[in-house]
Amino acid sequence: MPHTDALPAVCSFAATDLAAQLARLSESALDGLDFGVIGFDAATVVTRYNAFESNAAGLTANRVLGQPLFTVVAPCMNNFMVAQRFEDAFDAGEALDVTIDYVLTLRMRPIKVALRLLAPSGSAVRYVLVRRAQ
Repeated sequence: MPHTDALPAVCSFAATDLAAQLARLSESALDGLDFGVIGFDAATVVTRYNAFESNAAGLTANRVLGQPLFTVVAPCMNNFMVAQRFEDAFDAGEALDVTIDYVLTLRMRPIKVALRLLAPSGSAVRYVLVRRAQ
């Protein structure tokens, strides 16, 4: 399915079909979202990374894309709360869609965020979405 530049009217952090919406968005449309998007493949290599997350985290797309998410980009998420949930869902053959309160600590002062962990069944891309306090 080709990516589109059009933002769906309901493309919000809490949208029920957000994984499907993200899959349809072009990189420029992804950059228009008001929350961080980190998409990665089965080997945890980052394949999608939007401008919102780049600006908030201080990491350029060139530095993040093509790198393993949980060991190179965000080792602060390499734990039972985040990385292990993706592994468990994959091993069980189940979809994952959970939102958790979290504290990011890598390269910055600790910051409270909400993380939405998305791993749709049968999808090649999984997502960590980051909503920072406004």
